[in-house]
Amino acid sequence: MQPTFAVTLVRTSMRCPIMLTANKLIAQARELAPPLVKRAATVELDWDVRQKSRFDATDSQGRALGVFLPRGSVVRGGDVLVADDGSLIKVIAAAQPVLVVRHCREHGAPLDLLRAAYHLGNRHVQLELQADHLKLEPDHVLAGMLRQMHLIVGEELAAFEPEAGAYSAAPHEHRHGHAHPPDHDDEHGHRHGDTH
Repeated sequence: MQPTFAVTLVRTSMRCPIMLTANKLIAQARELAPPLVKRAATVELDWDVRQKSRFDATDSQGRALGVFLPRGSVVRGGDVLVADDGSLIKVIAAAQPVLVVRHCREHGAPLDLLRAAYHLGNRHVQLELQADHLKLEPDHVLAGMLRQMHLIVGEELAAFEPEAGAYSAAPHEHRHGHAHPPDHDDEHGHRHGDTH
């Protein structure tokens, strides 16, 4: 006698996930109450995605997002997307492979970083500028060039926030705590390295 196997079919209802649409961006969560931002869902995005004005993603609550921002928009870590249902999604700059460039204390000077930024800028390389290092996306040819300039080039996993272009649509804000109007001529009695 052969054993018999019973097969039971279970019918499950397959629900299509609802996609939220986000077409508004609040730069650096400005004017949002900190408790709202703290409770917001998050979405972790690398630079390749954040430099696009239209993309799909999944937030920390598992919701599908369709992001449709004005052309030329760039999303930065710390920005907040506003979904069509009013929910907030805080953007986190995802760690990604980057080259970190530092000057060599034994054979160089901090000015070497400025020289490197100049040469990389001539090649239209997207570049994150920091006081003591530069970051760029991995490129073995550029890494070789930088090493020939006696700079230290290392590979790391880190968030990447390249400098916005001088003619970018985003309003420029100085890092010393206040914004200047477009016709500002910087003759207001202090150097930009001063603290207020």
